[in-house]
Amino acid sequence: MSASPLIARTVPTLRRAIDNLRKRKATIALVPTMGALHDGHVSLVRLAKRRATRVVVSIFVNPTQFAPTEDFGAYPRTWKADIARLVAEEVDIVWHPGVAAMYPEGFATRIVPEGPALAGLEDRFRPHFFGGVATVVGKLFTQCRPDVAIFGEKDFQQLRVVMQMARDLDLGVKVIGSRTVRERDGLAMSSRNVYLSPEERQTATVLYRAMKESAARIRAGDSIAPAMGGGAEMIKAAGLALDYYEVRHAETLAPVTSRKDGPLRILVAARLGTTRLIDNIAV
Repeated sequence: MSASPLIARTVPTLRRAIDNLRKRKATIALVPTMGALHDGHVSLVRLAKRRATRVVVSIFVNPTQFAPTEDFGAYPRTWKADIARLVAEEVDIVWHPGVAAMYPEGFATRIVPEGPALAGLEDRFRPHFFGGVATVVGKLFTQCRPDVAIFGEKDFQQLRVVMQMARDLDLGVKVIGSRTVRERDGLAMSSRNVYLSPEERQTATVLYRAMKESAARIRAGDSIAPAMGGGAEMIKAAGLALDYYEVRHAETLAPVTSRKDGPLRILVAARLGTTRLIDNIAV
């Protein structure tokens, strides 16, 4: 039977645990999560174990990245199942602070990212989001002091924002992106998939199919506008409301006009019923 991880709920407890690992010359990987763990998160943990000798997983549903109209209160919380998964993966520490531990009374400092955080993708629809992400991730990095941190590529703009922040602020953390884990029918694994009805769950696969078709057309030499227009029409015809469906430079997230503009990434966000889904693929 696997040993249970240390569950730290206060910064002093976490710091002591991290100090003990450092005294033993351990390298540390951090996997930040908001819980509701699925196989995609497990893949992040397994990559973390390959990149460091000890693994810390944080579980914190961060209120500062939710707008008042969003699903903070309803966001799935599955603590017992999450811990069971982490025990099975032999994680060393679970950092599970409460809101008061992360944002104590009088908390008055925020990180306000620019660059990829202002690419006109998620930030157009959730202008509060990346400030909340950058602030909480900055705190997690200083609390856990990891050598590496693992983030999923499904939240691609977020990954680029965190990479830029770690580099700009000299945080001493190597941020690594891990490929998106998908269901057999191509739907990207997400904690929010539980909100989908059986019919919506089937319909949602159109996002991956549309992106694959657009990417194939671009690789075959089609110009970007018709290739992307065809994919957007597929998504709309399936009944989803598009927030964006765009191809961008894969590193800077800058707009592109042709395949020659550099490595490309297709990114999509759409609403299906009450659920907002995001995804992306490389071209």
